[in-house]
Formats: sequence, C-alpha cells, structure tokens
Amino acid sequence: MTRTPPSGDPDSSRHDRDNTQSFPLRRPRFRQWRMLLGTAAAVLLVGSAGGAVVVWSQYQSIVADLPTVDGLRSYQPPVMSRLYAGDDQLVAELADERRIFVPSNAIPDRVKNAFIAAEDQKFWTHKGVDPAAIIRAGLTDLTRDKGRRPIGASTITQQVARVMLLGTNAVSFKRKAKEAFLAMRIEQVLPKEKILEIYLNEIYLGNGAYGIGAAAQTYFNKPLDQLDNAEAAFLAALPKSPTNYNPVRFPDAARGRRNWVLERMADVGAITQDDARLAEAEPLTTTSFSRPGPAPGSEWFAEEVRRQLLERYGQDVTMQGGLDVHTSLDLPLQRAAQSILQQGLMAYDRQHRGWHGPVTHLSTPPVLSQEEWVRALRTASAPAGMLDQWRLAIVLDGNKGQVGWLEGSVVRRNMAQGGEAHTGQIQQKDMAWVRRSRPLRTGDIVMVEPQTGQSVVALMQIPVVEGAIVTMNARTGRVMALVGGWSFQASQFDRATQALRQPGSSFKPFVYLQAMEQGISPSQEFDDSPVSYGTWHPNNYEKDFWGPTSLHDALRESRNLVTIRLAAHLGMNTVADTAIKLGLVDSMPHVLPAALGAVETTVLKEAGAYAALAAGGRRITPTLIDDVQDRDGHVIWRPANGLSLVSAASLANEAGAATAAQPVGVDAVHPDAPQGKAGAPAPAAPAQPAVVVLTPDDLPALRDDRPRAASEQSAFQITTMLQDVIRRGTGVRAGEGIDVPVAGKTGTSQNFNDAWFAGYTPELVTVVWVGFDTPQSLGRNETGGAIAGPLWNKVMKTALKDQPKLDFAAPDGVTLVSYDTGRGVAIDAFKDGQLPGVSANLLSNVEAQQLTAADTGAENMPDSESDMAASANGSGPQGAGAASPAEGGSTQAPAPSGGDIGMGGLY
Repeated sequence: MTRTPPSGDPDSSRHDRDNTQSFPLRRPRFRQWRMLLGTAAAVLLVGSAGGAVVVWSQYQSIVADLPTVDGLRSYQPPVMSRLYAGDDQLVAELADERRIFVPSNAIPDRVKNAFIAAEDQKFWTHKGVDPAAIIRAGLTDLTRDKGRRPIGASTITQQVARVMLLGTNAVSFKRKAKEAFLAMRIEQVLPKEKILEIYLNEIYLGNGAYGIGAAAQTYFNKPLDQLDNAEAAFLAALPKSPTNYNPVRFPDAARGRRNWVLERMADVGAITQDDARLAEAEPLTTTSFSRPGPAPGSEWFAEEVRRQLLERYGQDVTMQGGLDVHTSLDLPLQRAAQSILQQGLMAYDRQHRGWHGPVTHLSTPPVLSQEEWVRALRTASAPAGMLDQWRLAIVLDGNKGQVGWLEGSVVRRNMAQGGEAHTGQIQQKDMAWVRRSRPLRTGDIVMVEPQTGQSVVALMQIPVVEGAIVTMNARTGRVMALVGGWSFQASQFDRATQALRQPGSSFKPFVYLQAMEQGISPSQEFDDSPVSYGTWHPNNYEKDFWGPTSLHDALRESRNLVTIRLAAHLGMNTVADTAIKLGLVDSMPHVLPAALGAVETTVLKEAGAYAALAAGGRRITPTLIDDVQDRDGHVIWRPANGLSLVSAASLANEAGAATAAQPVGVDAVHPDAPQGKAGAPAPAAPAQPAVVVLTPDDLPALRDDRPRAASEQSAFQITTMLQDVIRRGTGVRAGEGIDVPVAGKTGTSQNFNDAWFAGYTPELVTVVWVGFDTPQSLGRNETGGAIAGPLWNKVMKTALKDQPKLDFAAPDGVTLVSYDTGRGVAIDAFKDGQLPGVSANLLSNVEAQQLTAADTGAENMPDSESDMAASANGSGPQGAGAASPAEGGSTQAPAPSGGDIGMGGLY
C-alpha cells in the first residue's frame, strides 16, 4: 500500500517531480496507425482516380476511332470474277484474292465443327471474347522466353474484327483492346451463324486460297460437301500458320496439326473417338490443282475482255466483284486459229529469215555424259514464246545432229524441272536448213519438237514476224476467235485490237461501195491509163494499162489507177464518210492515197466493216461480251447491239409506216459518226425499242435498229463483185477447196509492209494480218494473197466445218445478171434502172480531172509511204501481167508517165 506524503511535506513536491520524470505521459495507441492508413487511403484514392482517368482516356482514344460494324450486316466478300466461253466453259478467273464464297447454309457441319474445335471451342456461348482464354494466355506468356511471339487468345469473332475492320496484325495492347471491343459490338449486331460465315469465307488458308471454298478446291480439288473428317480437319489446321503446315513442304507438321484438330473435334463431341482414330490413320494426300485460265489458246481473247471490264467497272469490281462474264468465244475455233497463225508464221520465217541460231551455248567437253547434259538442261531457261509441244534440247553431236532432251519437263515458266531423258536425231531437212546459216555445235541449246513414234525431232525457232486473226459472226458482231500474235507469254501487245496498220487494197471495196451508193453500176468503165497529180504518179502493180475498165474487173484485179479515178470522181469526203460510218476508221484524210488504203485501222475494226457488207449495209460493232452478271446472277450489262425480238405483225406495221414516210435510199448514220458534209450535225442515236410482250398467238420476228451505213442493195452489189475476187481474181488462193459462197479482198500496204486478207460468208467474217511489229518489208511479192490468203483459207475451213451451206440472199430491188465485162463473163447485181454491160458517160465531172498535188496529200505522208521503189531487194515484178497477181511493188524509179505506185500503192 502506497502512502501518500502529506501535502505539507517539503519532500512531497520533489517526489512528484521525480515521478513525473520517471513515467512520461503517452499518446493514444492507434493514432499512428490511423495516420498511416489515412495516408495510404488518400494515396489509393488519388491513384484510383488518376488511374480511372487514364483508363477512361485510353478507352476513349480506343473507341473513338473504332470502325463501324454495321457494314458487316450486308457483308459481301471480295470474290473472283469468272469468264465463260460461248458454250459456258470456264475460260479464266480474274482475282486479286482467289475466293469462292460459300453461304452459311451450304457449309457442312463437319467443316464448321472442325474450325470451331481448333480456333474457338466456346464460340456458341461467349459474347465476343473469352476471358478464361485471355487469362490462360496471359499466364503462359509470362513464363515464355523473351522475344517469342505472345500466345493469342482471340475468338473467331475477334479474328473477324481484325480481318474485316482493323486490317492489321500488329502485336500491341491497343490493337487487342480494339479487337475485343469490336468483337463485342459484332456479337450485338450479327447472329453467330453470320459471324462464322464471314470468318470461313475471309480467312487465308495458303497457296493463294482465301476462304474454305477455294481452299477445298486448291488442296483436294473437291467441293466442301465432299470433304471427309480428315480433310476438314486439315483445312482447320491451316489458320494458325498456312506456311508452316503446308502439306508439300512440311508433311509431318501438317499431319500432326491435323490430328490435333481431330482430337479437339472428339473432345467437343463433334465426332466420336473412333471416327477420330480412323481419320488420324488416313494419309494426308493433296490433289494438284491448277487455277483455271486462261484456257490454253484463249489468252488474247480473255485479256481483251479483261481490258474492257476494267474500263467499264474499274479494278475493284472487275477483280473482286464476283462478276460472271459470258463471252462469245468459240474455244475450239480460237485454238485452231492460234495454231494456224503460228504454223503460217513459222513457215514464212523458215523460208525468209533463215536459222536464227541456238537459244544459248554451253561450253562442254567433247563428250557429254547423260548426267551432265540432263543437269545442264535443268538449269537452262526456256525463252518466252516457246510453244508447249516444244522441248529444250542440247546438241550432243553437232555434225550428226544428235540431241538430248527431257520429255515431260516443265519449261514454260522458267527452268526445266524433272522429265525423262531422251535422245534423237534432228531431221535431215532441218540440218540442211541450218547449214545454210551456220552449223550446229556441240553444247548448243536449241528448241525441238519430237515427232510422234519416231526417234527424230524437228528443229524449231520463234519467228520474228507477227500476225493477227479475228473471226466473228457477220450478222451479230459476236467475236468468236481473236488471236493477237505469236504468243501471249512472249508479248501481251494485241495486234488484233491495238496495232494500227495500213489495210492496203483491202480498203478498196469501201470506195466501190460509195460508188454503188451514188448509183454507179458495176459495169461502169473508168480509164486505166497513166495519170499524174502534181509530182505524184500512181501506177498499177503490173505496170500495164488496160484502158477503159469496168469497176467489176478493176476490183477483181485490184487496179490502182481505176480506183484512184473513181475516188476522184466520188470525192474523198464521201469515201471518208463511208469508212467512218462503217467503223473502219475514226477519221481519215481527204486525200487520194487513202483510197488505196493509206490509212490506219485495226484487224478488229476491219472485221466489223466487212461484216457490214455481209449484213446488208448495217453497221456491225464487234463484241466479245454477251452479258455481265453480278454475284447474285442479275444481268447488269449487255451490249446494245440494236437487235430485239418483237411481234411479226408489229414489225410489218412499222415497216409499212416507214416506207410511206421515208423515200427509198435515205440511210441512217451511226450516232458516233462525225458531222457530215457542209457541217450538217450527226443524227441522234436511234431510240431504244420498248419492251414488247409477246402473246402465244404472236409470231416472233427480229427487229434490227442498227444504224445503216449503206443500202442493202449497194452492199449486195459489192458482195457479188468480191465473190469474183476469190473465184478468179487476186484472192484465188484464199478460196481453194471452200465449196460455199465466199467473198473477200486481198490487201498489201506500201513496200509490202502489211499483208491482209478479209473475207466473209453470209454468216462469218474472218480477217488475217501478217507483218512485223516495227514496219518493214515482208519481201518482194509477199502480198496479202500469198501470205494472209492461205491462213484465211484454213481458218474458214475450220469455222465452216459442219455448218450449213448458205448463199448470199439477193435483196429486193436488184437483179443478178451474167454478162461479158470485156475481160470475161461475170455475174453482177444491178439495181432497178441499171443496164448490164452499159457504161454511162461520167466525164462531165471536170473537177475530178483537175486535181492537183494538194489532193494527193503527198507532203503530209511519211517518207516510207512515198513510193514503192523501195520494195524488197529494190525491184518488183518484171513486165506486165505477172503469173501470180501480187499487191504492191515496183521495178524502178517511176517515170512521169506512171512510175510511182505511191502512197498505199497497193494490189
């Protein structure tokens, strides 16, 4: 018990002071903890607020530029366009990405289940993202080595967001966040089936295949509904890395990944464990698939169609719009025309150009072992333009002509791959041909064509000369074959549509057509005698003069002087108008050499102009496309060819009304033609006929609203005259062996630079051109009749095979008469009022006899077109009346009496 000292004790205060010093006063026990916790709470609050601000700002920055997902509602993937021939055979595919769209309801369940099992097992239940997968991937990434790509946890919906809306594979948190937000938005907008449809049609699966439809075709050459479990699982194995699981390069990795997918399919119940074991036991075999098109031989035609589509629709629609383009291509005829042209160019080249030499030469030992020369061939590059049936060969013995080659090797694209080694001898006639230039040497790499069933080969070379062929329906303008040169692989320049060349005398029928339009008869005579216009002294090729000559004979034998006098009489402005209305040229100078073909046109345009003669004077516009359909099968374009199906009764009524309202002979002008004489405006385009609904009682009839360039009677008169050109004129070689009525005309331009033949039947027209890309002489007497005519003959025989024999139908208002022209009996068509064999006096046209040098346009013509004295070898045929009529050429510098053949100078 403690005793308290009395208050009066002097020691009491000291005791208190001692107690105070020994036991100081203490603060509350938890005050420091409260201060610490308060500070921490404040920091946490401020940090949370700051973090929230940062997160919110980041969220705002992420979602601010997110693309809209509404466009996915009307999803239309980029789909390749397809070109079809006239018989609906697939010709070519046009695509930036090779994709075959397959709607969701056409995708088999096993294919869907395979991709879901491999890529997103919770696809049907999650809302766009899979949080568990994200956490699992994050933990895995933390334990992985630095520098390795993080493991992804993207759902199928996130992959759709990335591919369709973001378009980037950049590895970043921001991109993944955008992906997640977009995926959740997509899930709110689209049903699961639509999301899966987009994914399966968009994903890239290697080897140029986009989407499962193209992939099934590329790897297995099957449609989706024919895939088994193992094949479906393999496709589902590819999204992770199409390159690393390529079945050709990495078969073991591809098989392992496929089997992993099969295990996942069994785990989710898509297939049974037994089905999985059976599928895993299947070998992984793929089928070689070659992307369709262009079909062999169709490259020129397909490329021209592609150019037209690009011009009309642009790059995106053409290459990604899923267009179905139906064309007029006759594929067998196209291939035949290509082969005929190649054979003709090779024959000319062998005869005129000699041996060009080997492709290359390899320095070799005197004797080569088979292993050595096989290795040498496999490293030799094939030249562009080498034909499929040719082979690269190495000369093993230059003196004997012994060669070795690889049969079955692939040489078209670059180097020979594989192939069985063969040896043989170059045929003797080729050895003799080669020796005229330079002999073969051991180690030469040459091109050969093995002969079937023989141990000999033909020595081949790529010709320098070029050519073009167009065949089209003369009534409708549908182009059936179009060949633009020797080889599309060697040069994509299309000489049928892009090369502007002088048509030579193949232009003359249109001068004579204008004469028929002006009422001049085929028996009308013009003087075939020397004539000069200033310093221009035109002449006939044969250098002889016939005196008064009928137009029939002049056209049949291609007499220049008669044609010039006729053009002078008609006026070159009217001749130009006719050529323009027919679509032969867009414009032409009003100078006399143009009447001899000193203008420029294309093979396709000339085919259209000759088709107009066969079609009774209607302008025929060549077309390659019949119609274009969109991806849904709707026709979005077809050429306005002016032909329509109507009621026969209504057509008869229209014809009667037109006859009563319009005098006979008034012709329509094509709306694209320039202004006529005296500045008269070109007529407006004819109105499109209204759609006519036919009843069962109506008889159908074809209504033709195409503009008329010449009367039917005048066109038939020219056709009749051109038939005699082939029967006994300059085109005899073109008609050999053809037993149906044909009409045509040869053409050779100045200095023998261009050789043409244009001809037609009532249904078909074909034009052939041969020449050099850089104009130069084909050689003396190498004319259209000699070079182009035989090729035309072969093409027409092919086109006319199994076709009915049709004659040219004479229209009302003309009468066919056989009469003596003074140079033999001919058959011509005469209009009402024209008398056969009678020549009217037309010499009253004084203006035509007083033309000057200005009317020749000589000062505006190229030097190479000034005269024919520069023909090959500097000489032409000697004397008058050559045995084989030729087009163009001269013997020497012209005399004022008619030495120049000049500007066009053609036969």
